Amino acid sequence: MRGIWLATVSRLDWPPIASVETSNNALRIQQQKEALKAKLDNLQRLGINTVFFQVKPDGSALWPSKILPWSDVLTGTLGADPGYDPLQFMLDEAHRRGMKVHAWFNPYRVSTNISASTIGQLNRTASLRPASVFVEHRDWIRTAGNRFVLDPGIPEVRTWITSIVSEVITRYPVDGVQFDDYFYAESPDSRLNDQATFHQYGQRFASKADWRRHNTQQLIEQVSRTIRQQRPGVEFGISPAGVWRNRSFDPAGSDTRGAAAYDESYADTRRWVQQGLLDYIAPQIYWPFSRSAARYDVLANWWADVVKPTHTRLYIGVALYKVGEPSKNEPDWTIDGGVPELKKQLDLNDTNPHINGTILFREGYLNQPQTGAAVSYLRNRWGR
Repeated sequence: MRGIWLATVSRLDWPPIASVETSNNALRIQQQKEALKAKLDNLQRLGINTVFFQVKPDGSALWPSKILPWSDVLTGTLGADPGYDPLQFMLDEAHRRGMKVHAWFNPYRVSTNISASTIGQLNRTASLRPASVFVEHRDWIRTAGNRFVLDPGIPEVRTWITSIVSEVITRYPVDGVQFDDYFYAESPDSRLNDQATFHQYGQRFASKADWRRHNTQQLIEQVSRTIRQQRPGVEFGISPAGVWRNRSFDPAGSDTRGAAAYDESYADTRRWVQQGLLDYIAPQIYWPFSRSAARYDVLANWWADVVKPTHTRLYIGVALYKVGEPSKNEPDWTIDGGVPELKKQLDLNDTNPHINGTILFREGYLNQPQTGAAVSYLRNRWGR
């Protein structure tokens, strides 16, 4: 697997902002399609064989959904029909080039901010079918990390998310489905207030943390079961934070001192591998070999040991976005354009028999001046 994430949230990688600023619909569609084809051509030259395409960046969709309104990233207006089906277009173009496409979903995010203009935009979908979940199920909505999110503790929320995955896998020939690391996504200044939900559903749990982990577990089980029933050939994977747990908290954890998915996102990612719920796991190991708090090799080898006795494949998420960026704590990213660090990481991935590939975060960084040397190296290593 030589993969790359292609983010649509806030138009990070696609579609181009210029396309949305044109008032000519035909020109907008043409610009968006041409931009995507150019990206796929470039990825093909680079030797990329799998694209993780963000089809649900928030509470909106990049396909004609019966559950979610159209994403505003396509037209500038939430709920506005873009005049074509971006997911189908991506699938057609990627498959024509012999590349696989995994539909990447952010399960719980409803919006990227809580500004008055965002609230107005969400409320204006009330007359649409479908309207935003913000309008349809206001009681599911919470604020966390300065965003509107769905409350993961509500059973109907998990069923709703599962129905969205089901819609995609039954209507499109996607090769896989991936959730990113946003399960419980809080920030110190914007915690998720799920006290009432905990009071309603969490009474049999020893702690709120255990109850939250149970909720995340329920979602993964539900989605895994649904995919296997409806489209058994579609791969289901998660891309969690690189650290499951630190050894200081749990003897089974890694020799690291980083933010841990188990304790911060309430995601017991190791358990999902052990239980066979996932076809693959793609931990985001976004640190160099020299970062003592979370060494690349320590974490990659720890994950390789986790998947070893299972049938779950392991792909490592690599921090292309850090390559060439000056950093006091991680100077290795700028030494010789970041090429020696990148080479060490890819060499480890290739030589460990339990690591099945690499995914780069993210596509937009292939075109940045600071990654030029690294991209040339990748083309020589992977390209045709």
